[in-house]
Amino acid sequence: MQQTFMKTKPILPLVLSMSLPMVLSMMVSSLYNIVDSYYVAKISEDAMTALSLVYPVQNLINAVTIGFSIGANAVIAYHLGAQDTRAAGAAAAQSLVYNALHGAVLTVGCIAVMPWFLGLFTDDPQIISLGVRYSRIAFSFAVVVAVTMSMEKIFQAAGRMMLTMVCMLTGCISNILLDPVLIFGWGPFPKMGIEGAALATGIGQTLSLLVYLVCFRVSRLPMEIRPRRGIFDLRLAKKMYSVGIPAALNLALPSLLISCLNIILAVFSPVYVLVLGFITSCKPSCTCPPTGSFRGCAPSSATTTAPGRTSG
Repeated sequence: MQQTFMKTKPILPLVLSMSLPMVLSMMVSSLYNIVDSYYVAKISEDAMTALSLVYPVQNLINAVTIGFSIGANAVIAYHLGAQDTRAAGAAAAQSLVYNALHGAVLTVGCIAVMPWFLGLFTDDPQIISLGVRYSRIAFSFAVVVAVTMSMEKIFQAAGRMMLTMVCMLTGCISNILLDPVLIFGWGPFPKMGIEGAALATGIGQTLSLLVYLVCFRVSRLPMEIRPRRGIFDLRLAKKMYSVGIPAALNLALPSLLISCLNIILAVFSPVYVLVLGFITSCKPSCTCPPTGSFRGCAPSSATTTAPGRTSG
């Protein structure tokens, strides 16, 4: 399917149509982080501290899945710009498979190391217990996060910014609505505490992915994404990782920085860790994955390019 809007549309309207949906999505994502922190803080001070300590690992998961998706975005957009829809479709299909594998490995690894990781910062068994209980549920959705990120970058590479905005807002808004319901047990729902916060996040992520899948079925993309012979092209994989690994490392550096700061601050008081966690989760200069997924932020659209204009 040929698309020429990137060549023929005036520059200013084109830039606005590509950027304004993402600006709105970033605003809602920031609002989700604030609301999520607000409700978790109402559980207890220990719950908010535990969430602040879990944040660097959540950000690591985001960094890996987003970073690889950025690499896939660049490769897909390049081939679409070159009118090679077969290679673009193969890259898109590979990105979904590889990122799902990334999510599965991260799920197992991060859940396994959480008790040890939390023990680096605190000896309080209550904080460690809360962090483990939250992370076990939240990290179980890492595969969903990974596939959702790949879908987001595929749609962005095709220039479908409005669709990605709708999918992102679906997850963010559902998280905002579900947080108090599941945390405090409103109506027929049981009071789940910090597990409710994690489950609300996971449900929001799943809903966002479902909307992406529906959009994929009803929206015509400029490339075909389906299993076929020769789909796993090592040259395409190498290109995706050559861009994705530096992007992932760049996004993962804040995790190391925040972990170091938490170690220093925990010596003085857990309250300092709590305050740092709230600040880092609500920074306006960042945006979360499409569902506001894990608390904490990461740049979302570093290499968005649509077909019709070759990306180098």
